Amino acid sequence: MAISRPGSSCRSAPPGSPAGAPATRRGALGLASLGIAGLALAPMSALGRAIAGPALQLLPPAAATVRATALHQEVEFNAPPPRIYDLLLDAKGFSAFTGDAAQVEPKAGEAFSLFGGRITGRNVELLRPERIVQAWRSRSWGDGVYSMVRFSLAARAERTLIVLDHTGFPDGDGDNLATGWREHYWEPLGKLLG
Repeated sequence: MAISRPGSSCRSAPPGSPAGAPATRRGALGLASLGIAGLALAPMSALGRAIAGPALQLLPPAAATVRATALHQEVEFNAPPPRIYDLLLDAKGFSAFTGDAAQVEPKAGEAFSLFGGRITGRNVELLRPERIVQAWRSRSWGDGVYSMVRFSLAARAERTLIVLDHTGFPDGDGDNLATGWREHYWEPLGKLLG
């Protein structure tokens, strides 16, 4: 199950066409109408929310496809943005909620290693407590293959809405990554913040 907002999805280019380009005019019209429909549905996203405990609020899933190269998830936690920001960028805090080794610090340009080296990358842009942008890679990907991860943190009273956009990962990794974010980030973070 991916944590997402209706109207958002995992996207990839149709086979044989440039990235992001529809294969036909009909495809272009279909994509345009889906975009307009997504805008119309966006205000209704709160209607479908499922509560998964006091600290974590999961939003309805959007399907990932085998060819997905981008995903979007939204999750809400019972903690203010600075607390979440610090947990994501502090080695001790990150290890506290994941239960795994981490080397990360809140400095733009710094390399990081998470989950005992299974995920590595570099902090690209940091704006405390609103945004974290990272060049991010899995150990299982080919040499030099990086994706971009963007965490946007928005205050909601004493809670935080995290909007995750993960783009540029290899074809076929969409479902595994969507599940991985939920199982290795959102659920453990929710338990820690209880």
